[in-house]
Amino acid sequence: MQTNSTDWRYTVMPAVFTWLKETETGALEIDLVATQKYAADILRVEGKAGTRMGGLVGSGTLGENSYLSAEQRLSLLSALSEVAKEFNVPLISGAAAETKEALATIVKELATVGVDTVMVMPPKTKEAPCDDEMYAYYALAADAAREAGIKIMPYNNPDAAGYHALSTDILRKLAALPEVTALKISTTDVSVIETLMLENKDAKILAGVDTVTVHAGLAGACGGITGVGCIFPKASVTMQEYVNDGNWAEANKISQAMNSISYLDAQPLLLEYLKFAFGIHHNDEQGGLRTLGKKLTAAQIDDVRARYQLAKERLEALGLAE
Repeated sequence: MQTNSTDWRYTVMPAVFTWLKETETGALEIDLVATQKYAADILRVEGKAGTRMGGLVGSGTLGENSYLSAEQRLSLLSALSEVAKEFNVPLISGAAAETKEALATIVKELATVGVDTVMVMPPKTKEAPCDDEMYAYYALAADAAREAGIKIMPYNNPDAAGYHALSTDILRKLAALPEVTALKISTTDVSVIETLMLENKDAKILAGVDTVTVHAGLAGACGGITGVGCIFPKASVTMQEYVNDGNWAEANKISQAMNSISYLDAQPLLLEYLKFAFGIHHNDEQGGLRTLGKKLTAAQIDDVRARYQLAKERLEALGLAE
């Protein structure tokens, strides 16, 4: 397996939330100003070694992507593009469609609002496509990205999000495409990362589940996309610094401190859970509960609040609760 992604330089990148506000009629609309502010605040934070987040992910799973209209999505990403440019980091966003033709159109649209890399999820079809069909789906997205002057990031997320799984053979072939800047592997089973890295030590793979950041690093991942890092960015960046340095003991201390809340990143309601935790962290619980997704029950709200508090106390002891 060969990869053309030798310029991939990112460490950890936050999958930022789309902040919402109520209109006079009680409907929800995107609060672009608040979303930009929170994104900038996250990118501004430094780890203990002085590094920052290496990119900005908008309108992904945590950005309520599947609930937004095309117009809302493009407006949101245009606003986040301003933040990404301010901090000189790439803007990444997600895309999925039922057909490869529809996907290619979305990829080109995203390029017009400043997206640098498109995380491409498997097709939204009821039946899983065969490997040839799956490869054709991604290959056409790669063609569209090349025409638009951007990159793609194949996104394997068969667990919490319930997308069709990408086989190791497909991932191997996709990594060789010149338009593929990295692979995103969002699963608690990091063995596929190790398998791909054993075949090619230069492959660029990003972990997508906060519970396995350290394990993914041990398997060879070059970084990750984080949800919990939006809440505790200093801890997330510092943990990745330790992973990059091979300081596994210190990285594991931070991972253990965040375990109670990182657990939520691997659940089907990760958007709703982590967005509420983010609201707690910023003294805006009501804002954290505003979502186009599912409404949390009282028991779920209490559980998230308890998990957040435990993680905060543990990170405070490490000086990483900022």
